[in-house]
Amino acid sequence: MGVVEDTEPPLKRAKRDEETNGFSGSNSSVRVSSSVNNSLGDLMARPLTSSQGDDETIGSKGVIKKSEFVRIITRTLYSLGYGKAGAMLEEESGIPLHHSFVETFMEQVRDGKWDESVVTLHRIGLLDEKDVKAASFLLLEQKFLELLKFDKIGDALGTLRNEIEPLRINTKRVHELASSLISSGPGKENVSSRSKVLEELQSLLPASVIIPEKRLESLVENSLHIQRDACVFHNTLDSDLSLYSDHQCGKHQIPSQTVQILESHTDEVWFLQYSHNGKYLASSSKDQTAIIWEVNANGHMSLKHKLVGHQKPVTAVLWSPDDSQVLTCGAEEVIRRWDVDSGDSLHTYEKSGVGPISCGWYADGKGIIAGMTDRSICMWDLDGREMECWKGQRTQKVSDIAMTDDGKWLVSVCKDSVISLFDREATVERLIEEEDTITSFSLSNDNRYVLVNLLNQEIRLWSIEGDPKIVTRYKGHKRSRFLIRSCFGGYEQGFIASGSEDSQVYIWHRSTGKLIIELPGHAGAVNCVSWSPTNLQMMASASDDGTIRIWGLNRINPHKQEKQVQGSSSNGVLHQCNGN
Repeated sequence: MGVVEDTEPPLKRAKRDEETNGFSGSNSSVRVSSSVNNSLGDLMARPLTSSQGDDETIGSKGVIKKSEFVRIITRTLYSLGYGKAGAMLEEESGIPLHHSFVETFMEQVRDGKWDESVVTLHRIGLLDEKDVKAASFLLLEQKFLELLKFDKIGDALGTLRNEIEPLRINTKRVHELASSLISSGPGKENVSSRSKVLEELQSLLPASVIIPEKRLESLVENSLHIQRDACVFHNTLDSDLSLYSDHQCGKHQIPSQTVQILESHTDEVWFLQYSHNGKYLASSSKDQTAIIWEVNANGHMSLKHKLVGHQKPVTAVLWSPDDSQVLTCGAEEVIRRWDVDSGDSLHTYEKSGVGPISCGWYADGKGIIAGMTDRSICMWDLDGREMECWKGQRTQKVSDIAMTDDGKWLVSVCKDSVISLFDREATVERLIEEEDTITSFSLSNDNRYVLVNLLNQEIRLWSIEGDPKIVTRYKGHKRSRFLIRSCFGGYEQGFIASGSEDSQVYIWHRSTGKLIIELPGHAGAVNCVSWSPTNLQMMASASDDGTIRIWGLNRINPHKQEKQVQGSSSNGVLHQCNGN
């Protein structure tokens, strides 16, 4: 018992009155109410006001009230189980965790003295009458349920009629309580613990009355999040944040160093994409092949399978939702489905007289979608049975198509400067209408945003929640003749990366649109980029020079870097892989 007492605030250690059935009835409450009035007096009849020393401030800005600061620390000590330290702080500072009448109120709740607790609640002097009524309802509801639990049906009925109903709030719950008297019988209604009632009261009453249990944790977390969100280069996990110093990432957290060059394609590399689990990278090329690369434990890439079978350039390669298969899209030819483990071709999808220009997966991985050369959108099950085919002015010659993860929205380019957001459930359509020709788009992981590449050398971020609207614009990269793709990436997809016709990779801060870094290294137009979804510091780029560059962190001493890369086409130390 001594240990328990030491972990509670001093006022909690007062001897509690012995009771029958764990709560005080209405008769005893009348006697106690009088003593409560006498003991609390006029102090409880007024709203809470600042006590001595409450106006004293600490900190360099002079905005932190010392009394609030001490109380929050005291609350934290008790929450962490350091009861002796909390009690010592209260005693040494002379600043109690709660005012004495608040402690009395909480003690009455713990002891089930419901009538007295209602009286004390009204004397605390809350300014919002709605809060008073809501808290009173909670107390009287608990009183009702405990009476019912101990078969005191008459007293419970009296509490419902004479105390709860006159509050004139939460009518639905009042009817439920009445029903429990009639149909459920005594003791059938669930009774919350009194500690649970205190938790609910804490959410109803102002923090100045009952200090929230985890207030200090909340303040510290908010501070860390503000620092994180203000960090332009932030690209680390929350677990890397520290309380010991203010957080500030440097540009070195952005993948800006070529760590490996992949050279197994024999012609321009047009597309690449990491698997959802980050274990693989798939690429496709003008050389009519696609390659599946495996990411080793150290981040090094090795060739797993070269997928051969297309008779025309492969414009895209897309991962199934479970990463067990990929689709490859032959330019105006056929779509092929491959097994990732074996590298075998599982099925070929084609339609007489027309060819695909884009493809994608159903959200559940049980079907595929394709934009065709006759401007239709076709859908097949995995066995190749056509399920739907929409005719008309749906897709363009150069187009992307995708389905949201919930399977509700089908996103496609339906005109030169328009993206269609088609609700498959409600069969309604919303449009993203751009001012210039759309060359490609990509969906964010949360399916709330679309990144749109335009012919006019601009990338735009659109929010597609509700009516579509432009959020941010990104400029600086070069595009005049080729299809250039961009992507989301980094911590919580906080960055935008894009290829460019000037052989560089460009990275912007997503929220501000500020260009952060330009990455040279390729010897031809950079057609596509992909950021690893599991390794924040890994990115890949595909180029007309026939290579794929893997980008990682710059771990080289800046003063030694120039010597180490002198005479190299790379901007850092790297490994080369040609698939042999």
